[in-house]
Amino acid sequence: MGTLVPGSLNISTADKETGIIDTPKELDAGALFVLKSKGRHSISLNFVKLQKKYDRKIIFIRMRIVFFSKSGCNLAAGSWLHCGYHLTTSIVGPVIFSLPFTLALLGWVPGVLTVTLAALVTFYSYNLLSVVLEHHAQLGKRQLRFRDMARDILGPGWSKFLVAPLQFAICYGAVISCTLLGGQSIKFIYLLYQPKGTMQLYQFIVIFSAVPLILAQMPSFHSLRHINLVSLVLCLLYSACVVAGSIYIGNSKNAPARDYSMNGSQVNHIFGAFNGISIIATTYASGIIPEIQATIAPPVKGKMFKGLCICYTVIVITYFSVAISGYWTFGNQSLPTILTNFMGDGKPLLPTWFLLMTNIFTLMQLAAITVIYLQPTNEVFEKWFANPKMDQFSIRNVIPRLIFRSLSVISATFIAAMLPFFGDIMALFGAFGCIPLDFILPMVFYNVTFKPSKQSIIFWGNTLIAVVSSGLVAVGAVASVRQIVLDAKMYNLFANM
Repeated sequence: MGTLVPGSLNISTADKETGIIDTPKELDAGALFVLKSKGRHSISLNFVKLQKKYDRKIIFIRMRIVFFSKSGCNLAAGSWLHCGYHLTTSIVGPVIFSLPFTLALLGWVPGVLTVTLAALVTFYSYNLLSVVLEHHAQLGKRQLRFRDMARDILGPGWSKFLVAPLQFAICYGAVISCTLLGGQSIKFIYLLYQPKGTMQLYQFIVIFSAVPLILAQMPSFHSLRHINLVSLVLCLLYSACVVAGSIYIGNSKNAPARDYSMNGSQVNHIFGAFNGISIIATTYASGIIPEIQATIAPPVKGKMFKGLCICYTVIVITYFSVAISGYWTFGNQSLPTILTNFMGDGKPLLPTWFLLMTNIFTLMQLAAITVIYLQPTNEVFEKWFANPKMDQFSIRNVIPRLIFRSLSVISATFIAAMLPFFGDIMALFGAFGCIPLDFILPMVFYNVTFKPSKQSIIFWGNTLIAVVSSGLVAVGAVASVRQIVLDAKMYNLFANM
């Protein structure tokens, strides 16, 4: 550490890179409690009076030092493996069951090309975010949240009025969607054994929400690492089930006639294609990359890239296998979720035990995804209502946490039950939220931070991606609103879908 001079705090370059000192500014309760990694200890040291005179005054210095350690004196456990688990759970989910449907909207070549291009662009985009975060960390100012990045790079107005509301809408929308999907999955299991059962969808949604209600009390992002490891395994398992089920049906006597032509009028083809692009963008969306990187123990350099490699290995295995096998089997008859196709005309096309197993894997992962997307909301609640100067598990902090996290899950459950066609709304969120956060802002952050030459490939590549993505926001939003209007004529509140 550099020499301490009265009135200043000199932090060496080595300290900045290793994270021995994060920032002299005290962390708020949201960052301290929710985004911390295990072993990241915040120790406030009240230095004794420095018996030195400076302008004939006694200098009193209160310095907050944040120790990050691995083993022995370094106990931090926020590794790149944990980062990979968090990333995978935040991106790979049962939303991939809609990929055969998006291929039906786009066709073979455009569909597979779009899925591939979205994978390449988001992998590149998330790496850009990581590089920008590392750059600011090495300068001694580690950014822990998406809105922190926007505030420091673009200004407080961008953070307050654009990035923060968009991120909240996307993350809480994901919580609502997962709650709805969880209820639909339980109902699917129920109908397997009670085809004429009278229970309503909202009842299954309430049943599912009991699990996130309990898991939401997990104190921090890092405390979910083992749950997210299980989540990674589960997404591989149910993807394998879907692929096996599709191939089995495709080669059975019950195989549907394969027709890969586009349904509907030319106008429907165009709007359907843009709707499909919005859905694909949503399947790759995360929206919480900075928050995930915040769980990594310093030095952070290179760890996010390793975590992304884990995540995108899973993505390549699951996305393409599910999309291609499902569309190969069902063609333009692919439904918004491939599991619905497995039921045929109300009769299972696969053994009941196989469908039960697939849905159980799906249900378990949905619970994990719901909880991980509650973290930005939890972080805000902790910031508002917790006291960072008291212990995280003190009564003063535990009671508000229990109340507000429970209210968050209950509210999401009510909205999911009330709007069972919420998938259409999420397509709109995907256009307005996922594309700006994951396809546009990373390019802008990088160009503003590093100011690459306007003659360089990286500058024009980033600019091209941002401009094209901005066009997709506009067109995708129109297509999504059109679909909502069409579906609103068919569904009512608390519908039993």
